[in-house]
Amino acid sequence: MAGKAKEMVESWSFLDTVESNFRPLVVIELAKGTKEETIEWFTKRIVDKKANGGAQLLIKPLVMENGVENIYLVGASHLRLLLGAETVGLVKECSDNSMRTFTYSSRKTFKHFADDNHNFLTMAECQYIIKHELENLRAKDEKMIPGYPQAKLYPGKSIVRRLLTSGILVQIFPLHDREELKKLCHSWYGRVKIGYQPLDDIRCYFGETIALYFGFLEYFTFALIPMAVIGIPYYMFAWEDYDKYVMFATFNLLWSTVILEVWKRICAILTYRWGTLLMKRQFEEPRPGFHGVLGINPVTGREEPVYSSFKRQLRIYLVSLPFVCLCLYFSLYVMMIYFDLEQWALDYHKENESNFSNLMLYVPSIIYAVVIEIMNRIYRYAAEFLTSWENHRLESSYQNHLILKVLVFNFLNCFASLFYIAFVLFDMKLLRQSLATLLITSQILNQFAESLLPYWLQKRYNRKMKKRMCSKKTDMDLSLAEQVNMEKEMGTYLGTFDDYLELFLQFGYVSLFSCVYPLAAVFAVLNNITEIYSDALKMCRVYKRPFAEPTANIGVWQLAFETMSVISVVTNCVLIGMSPEVDALFPDSKIDLVLTVALIEHLLLAIKFIMAFVIPDKPRDIQMKLAKLEFESLEALKQQQMQLAAESLEE
Repeated sequence: MAGKAKEMVESWSFLDTVESNFRPLVVIELAKGTKEETIEWFTKRIVDKKANGGAQLLIKPLVMENGVENIYLVGASHLRLLLGAETVGLVKECSDNSMRTFTYSSRKTFKHFADDNHNFLTMAECQYIIKHELENLRAKDEKMIPGYPQAKLYPGKSIVRRLLTSGILVQIFPLHDREELKKLCHSWYGRVKIGYQPLDDIRCYFGETIALYFGFLEYFTFALIPMAVIGIPYYMFAWEDYDKYVMFATFNLLWSTVILEVWKRICAILTYRWGTLLMKRQFEEPRPGFHGVLGINPVTGREEPVYSSFKRQLRIYLVSLPFVCLCLYFSLYVMMIYFDLEQWALDYHKENESNFSNLMLYVPSIIYAVVIEIMNRIYRYAAEFLTSWENHRLESSYQNHLILKVLVFNFLNCFASLFYIAFVLFDMKLLRQSLATLLITSQILNQFAESLLPYWLQKRYNRKMKKRMCSKKTDMDLSLAEQVNMEKEMGTYLGTFDDYLELFLQFGYVSLFSCVYPLAAVFAVLNNITEIYSDALKMCRVYKRPFAEPTANIGVWQLAFETMSVISVVTNCVLIGMSPEVDALFPDSKIDLVLTVALIEHLLLAIKFIMAFVIPDKPRDIQMKLAKLEFESLEALKQQQMQLAAESLEE
């Protein structure tokens, strides 16, 4: 241990003498008019030695039009990135095909490593390292940002986060590699083909979080195919015969359980190959928006803002919870208006039977579907504001509370009308019509709002920017300046939240009521195929490149999907119990029918949980590899302790 520490210190010292070709990886945009003393202080902290509290990175200004210098390019030498890879705990493949945490001292044991191989770390990994180092630039004895006395600092405070919250730092984003992006676009969505996505290439370029989302989207699309294949003939030959949906509902129950358990295994295979399954969880820092009275963190001993958890709970239960309940009530009120419109359309059709009146039957459902999408988006902004106002210390806590708020509202908003039709009105024909209209309308609106509209706006901006840049006569590198100028104006990708939410709602439409409308899975498959291409397009052409974020799974969304599958068991059991075929078996006593359905539902839930327990989350070979690595780590720790004990005895 001491030898490794000594070697790493020597490496940091040697880093001072290394001459490096500058390769821009990350862009920093400061606010126009930022004071010179602030810029000088900030850039000095970026290039300063680690021993002096700096990041020991490389930085160069990019002179834009009119000589304005508010854009800076950040890079790092190859050696600096290797040392950074050890700091963040990257896991790489060794020459013996095992996956191990990268250390600079054992660098020669890793596959494809060579001192002159600058591609050992992917560009996404390099940018992640730089982001980590910038975010860990901390104030030492400064009390404020130089030039801005209102921007207070205290020892240990993240400088970048203070600059962001003070409005001095506009944004930090990673640059695209245009050649690599061109290759990725061609292999990913450049041509229509039947085949798997290049998930390893996506991971190398965008990182594990994005790659895992596309892996889940692809897997979920393939998992829907059996439902779609069974649904087509079922729809064509038996869709008016409600007795037949018992078999389809039973298959639905097994399907929704098995696909989620199998996904865990596929997820483990992918993340082991990418190294994130082995990455140690890092200590979470306070999120940028967190504020409070300056105090001492009892875990780290560092000075940082402290906020009373009691005050936070008061905000959650006295403000956020009543607001969410009010929104849920409003959603139900809108739903009842929709049913009034349905009744009006039905009465109109009875009085004036014509092609027009037939079309009018679908109008209330279409209007309601559009209103649902609008309400979901408005509520999302309100939920973000409320969750931010609750002042959660950690980003993970913030995300969990936000996801809970959004999921509860979206679930009720999207599915309440279907539950009401199925279990209050008992109208299977209206249920099928409403399900089809809601599903198809929401898919069309999402495709337009999330991909087509942003792509058109971005393409329009790019044309204007190219014309403006070509008209400038400057000595700078026009291509790099043009690239930075275009990318800094692109929209910021806000993460996979909305993408997973869309799949979650789609899973609900398919698993809860698809036995009544078997084509739900067919439309879901068609939507997801186009979703793969449209999401790939927006990642590559519409948004700024996001920083890579290592992850070992899809997080809280796994629990959300599993909860939906449990609800689907209850829903499908009740639908089976309501079918005329089952109802005929209990002509005398409805209580016996209810008890039988409840018993079957409990048995199916038991089978579901047994299957979840029996099917291992990780394949056997990965379990063995993980156990082997744990054993080797313990043995290495024992040897180090014995060596230290022997050295102390000699002294």
